[in-house]
Amino acid sequence: MNKKILGLNECAKDCHKAAVTGGWWHDSQGNKKERNIGELLCLIHSEISEAMEGARKGLMDTHLKHKSMMEVELADAIIRIFDLAESKGFNLGETIYEKLEYNKSRADHKIKNRLKEGGKKF
Repeated sequence: MNKKILGLNECAKDCHKAAVTGGWWHDSQGNKKERNIGELLCLIHSEISEAMEGARKGLMDTHLKHKSMMEVELADAIIRIFDLAESKGFNLGETIYEKLEYNKSRADHKIKNRLKEGGKKF
């Protein structure tokens, strides 16, 4: 496995470990609990919405004051994605690079096709 994939997988492990250590994967008695997948996906979505709001208003982050809100909220989204992926045993690093490779062959990922009438605008 290449270093890029290993690095992403290690980051996913670190994100999940931080969430477990922070108590997000435990109930009020400290017992390990299964988390609701819908809730986790909505939390990821909420981070993206917060990034959009930061970009729309040109805000700086309130916690990492030297960073834009958009940058920090995108990082939060990745942290949540990595936490969820690691909890499911996904090899996200490998899957990201596999999907990037696959996308190279997609017609809708070619500039000439995107510029055509009816092509994907966003």
